[in-house]
Amino acid sequence: MQRIQLLSPRLANQIAAGEVVERPASVVKELLENSLDAGATKLDVDIEQGGIKLIKIRDNGFGIEKDDLSLSLSRHATSKITELADLEAVGSLGFRGEALASISSVSRLTLTSRRKGAEAAWSVQTEGREMSTQINPSSHPQGTTVEMRDLFFNTPARRKFMRTENTEFKHLDEVIKRMSLSRFDVDFSLSHNGRVIRQLKKATSLREQERRVATICGPAFIDQSIKVEMQAESSGLSLKGWISLPTFSRSQADLQYFFVNGRMIKDRLVTHALRQAYSDVLFNGRHPAYVLYLELDPALVDVNVHPTKHEVRFRENRLVHDFLFRAIHRVIADERPGFQKTAIEQADGSAIETVAEQPPLQQGIGLNIPTNSVPNNVLSQPAYQANRFSPANLREQSSIYNQLGRPGETGSVAAPALDSVDNSPSEIPPMGFAIAQLHGIYILAQNATGMVVVDMHAAHERIVYERLKTSYSIEKVRSQPLLVPVSVSLSGLEVDCAEENKEVFSQLGFELERLGEETIAIRQVPVTLAKSDVEQLVRDVLSDMVTLGNSRKIEESVNELLSTMACHGSVRANRQLTIPEMNQLLRDMETTERSGQCNHGRPTFSTMSLNDLDKLFMRGQ
Repeated sequence: MQRIQLLSPRLANQIAAGEVVERPASVVKELLENSLDAGATKLDVDIEQGGIKLIKIRDNGFGIEKDDLSLSLSRHATSKITELADLEAVGSLGFRGEALASISSVSRLTLTSRRKGAEAAWSVQTEGREMSTQINPSSHPQGTTVEMRDLFFNTPARRKFMRTENTEFKHLDEVIKRMSLSRFDVDFSLSHNGRVIRQLKKATSLREQERRVATICGPAFIDQSIKVEMQAESSGLSLKGWISLPTFSRSQADLQYFFVNGRMIKDRLVTHALRQAYSDVLFNGRHPAYVLYLELDPALVDVNVHPTKHEVRFRENRLVHDFLFRAIHRVIADERPGFQKTAIEQADGSAIETVAEQPPLQQGIGLNIPTNSVPNNVLSQPAYQANRFSPANLREQSSIYNQLGRPGETGSVAAPALDSVDNSPSEIPPMGFAIAQLHGIYILAQNATGMVVVDMHAAHERIVYERLKTSYSIEKVRSQPLLVPVSVSLSGLEVDCAEENKEVFSQLGFELERLGEETIAIRQVPVTLAKSDVEQLVRDVLSDMVTLGNSRKIEESVNELLSTMACHGSVRANRQLTIPEMNQLLRDMETTERSGQCNHGRPTFSTMSLNDLDKLFMRGQ
């Protein structure tokens, strides 16, 4: 071992470059963040050979003073924080003061800037090996231009790890996408090898913002997405953006953009909350797509946990997790036929205030559910009793339904013509009226805009499932003691967590007792989970509680059981339904949460407008 000595500035900067400058895309990210912090509203990015040969970024920000040009290339030189208190509530994208120093240590860099109100512009040049600087007068409008050439020219070992030009460009283009999504008020331009790739104008209106999102995420995403806008006044949390419908899912998590105070992050807590919000409607193995913006007090989030600032740490993990879950879960639940959201103003505590127009609640569909697949305590609930649909009840519910006629001797009736009904939008239900049953599987219906095809098993499965969940939540959880208590060995932290949350487990039907420093005993479990692997379930719940502050593992296990019961208790294929029964199924879909998907994430209905039908048959062409 040699004696301890200080590293040279050049070597220290190159070590820092190993953390900050991974590839050309990292350089672009750091420089764009500096430009945005400088108040830029227009950013031009010009690159060559995927950014390995040249990266040139010009902005129209405030610019840099002449005397600060050389200092800006020094390590830990920044204008964004001055004391520890500033670090505890960082409002800027950059703050470490390492980016320019690290980049200049592994490239040939030229920095040209003209301060707002200054009479002249100045330029500073440096090359990585010597780190010497030269300041010269230059010609430049207000703002700053950073030109970086020959990345890793003085570190051949790092250059060998560069990928192909096409691969590096894809990474760099992804950075431009993220930045343009984070700031709708900024113009972005990207050129590669002299060819313009992206030209994004600032987007001030909602339509323009959606157009930019569609340009980056694809038109299909914005066409099949839900606008989210809500806030929790007590905690100061605010969430805006777009989430995809469950039917627009991805095989990979490649279309997920989440921003915290304008900073793009990838956070485990956020991913977990959003995944849970989609758990009841997403097909197995699929991933949701979203572009979301979370705003909160900078003092509630620590951004100084990673050199590249991709990760953050929330000071109130549980608060953020619960807010995200409840907000997205509520929006997905409200997305059903006939539910028109007008505003979602706040998500405070356990309830989310929603202003919306909902169809009137109707009686349950008159389909006989096998009693051996549903508990007696569920069937005893008034809302779930299988009362046969009758024309008398139909007439009492709405004058429109009188048009349906009476069932004939064969158990079927003629379909009502919509021409015979008041065709005003307020009179025709969103799912329309049933016309026929196709192959004993699908219901064909006609609404005000065109045609609706419903998968009757999938739709009824969702309806029964939601009713079972409601019944289970209303009824107190019943528990049963274990004949032989189950002993579970855990870490000391998990045992402490179990003891601290003893009342929470008790409300869920579990009775846990501490036996030692690293051992607990399970003495009582919910009746519905008596045959499941309760030991593994308790382990998973405690793991989530230690990491995230809460867990929904028990609820998910119960829902999985209820989902199976609903599947077996739903109407099957080739079951002949009468027209009134089909119409009641359509009405139930309009009043049931998440009725657009079955329990397994499959769509329950599809629509086709008259315009689409006209195009299909080339009418009017």
